[in-house]
Amino acid sequence: MIFGMWDSVLFHLGPIPVDHLVVTQWCIVVILALVAYSATRDMQLVPRGLQNAFEAAVVWTYDFFTQLMDKEHIAKKYAPLLSTFFLFILFSNYSGLIPGAAHIPGFQPPTSNWNVTIVLAVITVFAVHIAGFQEHGLGYMNHFLSPNPAMLPLNLLEEITHPLSLTLRLFGNIFGEEMIIAYMLFLVPFLVPFALMALSVLLAFIQAIVFTILSASYIATATGDDH
Repeated sequence: MIFGMWDSVLFHLGPIPVDHLVVTQWCIVVILALVAYSATRDMQLVPRGLQNAFEAAVVWTYDFFTQLMDKEHIAKKYAPLLSTFFLFILFSNYSGLIPGAAHIPGFQPPTSNWNVTIVLAVITVFAVHIAGFQEHGLGYMNHFLSPNPAMLPLNLLEEITHPLSLTLRLFGNIFGEEMIIAYMLFLVPFLVPFALMALSVLLAFIQAIVFTILSASYIATATGDDH
């Protein structure tokens, strides 16, 4: 029943079917856009309210990624992308914690579907190689032959395992968590497992930060001076 609801089509935009997963992503994007617009539409020299909270989040993420990367200009360039990753994944993970979300038409945590996580991972891969070429030019290709040309097959394999690891780690944790919560709520619908839900809040945050940290570390590695 649950799997059937998640896979069903809500409506069509012409010939294009729109399912629960897409609707949830649209909602998350709209929420993030509204928050960003509201926080920045009337910016003051002395921030307060939503602007203050938004600036605090931006400063925290920038400082955090600067610590992960050796070069400040790289951190400054890619902090917006990494911050967007973090916020989108976090909101996606938390969308599955809405009471009864598994039974509400239009709700499926996007990160519980591997199609979404693999797209995020592919974006990371493109960002990594773009950053590498921008920083080192064609010399970036040398890292595929490091420490010697015989390592080329293993280095290429490593480039494949990075997005695969990002995809499966995020998808597996969120999908498994959603299945457990859904069945627990089915078995005890009047006794919501609060301990499990509280743990899910923490795990959802951890998974968002882990994906972002790994993406930042891959970019830092590609732009490092040893390449």
